[in-house]
Amino acid sequence: MANESGNIGVFGDLFTAVGDLAQQAVDMAGSAVKTATDTVQPVTNACVQLCTTGITSATQLVEGVTKSITSAIAPKQ
Repeated sequence: MANESGNIGVFGDLFTAVGDLAQQAVDMAGSAVKTATDTVQPVTNACVQLCTTGITSATQLVEGVTKSITSAIAPKQ
């Protein structure tokens, strides 16, 4: 009977160790996701800004070409 309480202690230690390892694995995974997010966010912001600038420039170019064509084909007064 005395040996049974010793077994409970051993199993308790085993479960504690496995639980600690699992918690560390979860913490590391969460940290990795946060690091990846922190790394990707500035790149995403730069891409969005670059695309917005490109679209704005293209729109201005089209407006300029349209005005040039309109003024070229408009009847002279």
